[in-house]
Formats: sequence, C-alpha cells, structure tokens
Amino acid sequence: MIGKWSASFVRAGRSVAGSSAPVTYSLIALCCAVFLVGPASGLGPAYGTGDDLLAAQRAYFRRWGVIPAELFEGSAGSALTPATALFVHGSWVHLLGNMLFLYVFGAMTEERMGRVQFTLFYVGCGCLALLGYAAVNADSGQSLVGASGAISAVLGAFLYLFPRARVTSLLPFLFFLPVRFPAWVVLPFWAALQWLAAGRASDGPGVAYLAHLVGFGLGFGYASVRYGRPTSPTRVKPAPAPAPEGENQP
Repeated sequence: MIGKWSASFVRAGRSVAGSSAPVTYSLIALCCAVFLVGPASGLGPAYGTGDDLLAAQRAYFRRWGVIPAELFEGSAGSALTPATALFVHGSWVHLLGNMLFLYVFGAMTEERMGRVQFTLFYVGCGCLALLGYAAVNADSGQSLVGASGAISAVLGAFLYLFPRARVTSLLPFLFFLPVRFPAWVVLPFWAALQWLAAGRASDGPGVAYLAHLVGFGLGFGYASVRYGRPTSPTRVKPAPAPAPEGENQP
C-alpha cells in the first residue's frame, strides 16, 4: 500500500515538473495539503470535535496567521507570519475559492514571468499585501490568513499582461450562465467591488478587502514596470465569479 502511494506521489510530482506552470500547481497542492492536515478542515481526529476543535482552530490561526497588533512588536515568530499565513486557509470555501482563481489566472502569468520570477512575485506581493493591511489596522487582534493578497497580485499582473484575454465567468446575478468578457472589463470590476466592500468593512471577523486592493495594485504596478506592451488576446479557463475568496479573519 505504501509503495503504491509513493509511486502515485512520484508520478504526480513528475507531471507537475513537466507542466508549463509547475509553480502554480505546486502552490495549489501545498495549500491543499496544509489545509487537509490542519484543524480547519475538520478531518483530523487528533483535534477532537465540538469545542475542542474550535479551540484548536483558534490556536492554529493565531500561531500561523498575521495578527496586526502583534506583528510590529519585533518578535521573530510574528515577523514570519506574513509568509506562513499565505498557505493557511480558514474554511473549505476559502480554500477552494482561492485555489480556483490561482488555477485560472496563475498558469498564464507564470508562463509569461518564468518560474523563479513568478515564485518571488507571488510570495513577495502576498507578504506585502498582508503587511499593508496590518499597517492600516495595527490595533486589530484578529488572525489574518489566506493567499488572497498574493492571488490578487496575480490578477493585477494578469490584467496588465493579458488585458484582452477573454475570461468566462459564471455570474450569480445572471443565474450562473457562462458569460465571456475581456480581462480589462472583469478584473477592474472586481477591484471596484473590493474597494466598495473595503469601505463598508467592520473591525470584526470577515474578509480583509484592503489586502486584496494592495495585492492587486502591487501586481499591476510590478507588471507595468517590468514588462513592455501587453500580450495579444487569448482565452482563459472558466471561473465562477470575477473575484477570489478573501483573506479570512477567523
């Protein structure tokens, strides 16, 4: 049995390494693996059930997530949380929403940037997006987890690199009928929604929309400085809505 599992992992690893976007698929696999072994998935019997599980989840988010009120105190553990929080998600919906959008927009962006540059771009922009949110909400004691800041940066870069790429979206207010729009329509519309939501956001648990805006701006700005004219139009895989699931504040 162990031999079969090992062989399956080896084949999966070779498939990822030979793909056109191995970093994107590796990031998706890593985020899924971290979620499945952690208490947020609810699948690990070691974390218990009921109140024990909730307590384990709170402790887990506080250990690996960004807590703005503690981030700038100077401790080594807190300083590392902008990086660790990128791979932690608060729920199944949070994880699947983020990974879907990374899958849809990450592969083409990685192919354009290259593997090493895309990796540094993803992690760097994701950390800066979390730091930006923490700086504005320095008194908040809520744990902030999720890859949405990094994925928002990917969306910003995608908008600059492929503005005329047609994105197929399934919009809830159109009864989830597939509609194809160019990226220059879909992604600015998403950014506008984040801006409006950020203005209404409370200090309690929820979605850190400001981190999305910071990430999106960083991604678009980086791509505009680093690259020349945008790439010719192409098609993009379907997505369920023009927005990733947000950074989660459990």
